[in-house]
Amino acid sequence: MQGLIQRVSEAKVEVENKVVGEIKQGILLLLGVEKADTEEHVDKLLHKVSNYRIFTDEQGKMNQSLRDIGGELLVVSQFTLAADTKKGMRPSFSSAATPQQANDLYQSFVEKARASGLTVATGQFAADMQVSLVNDGPVTFNLTV
Repeated sequence: MQGLIQRVSEAKVEVENKVVGEIKQGILLLLGVEKADTEEHVDKLLHKVSNYRIFTDEQGKMNQSLRDIGGELLVVSQFTLAADTKKGMRPSFSSAATPQQANDLYQSFVEKARASGLTVATGQFAADMQVSLVNDGPVTFNLTV
């Protein structure tokens, strides 16, 4: 399971010109699910995303997490993160989860994030989405579990 996180001052997702998810300060998470992923991966990634210290403290150091600042989380399914790009000029998606497995783990991640007390917005699974964001920093990390 991969999570590309971006520290944002704002972000939103539109589907067919309608906003389906929107946040202010927080994290935009692009979530990629692979065949071998399980609920254990969901739990580990959620812990990492919510506690990863990428927000600055009073001294300007990255010492605060999403939880520390009371930030919001926008979760967007991102099939292409599961791509194997090591060979050739076309990505291979052989390690990507099936749509059913990916949706199940995506929904589980969202439910667990909300149950943990985070303010969570989402994209729309398997939709053609337009994602807009203001990357604060820019700060971007690829988290794998």
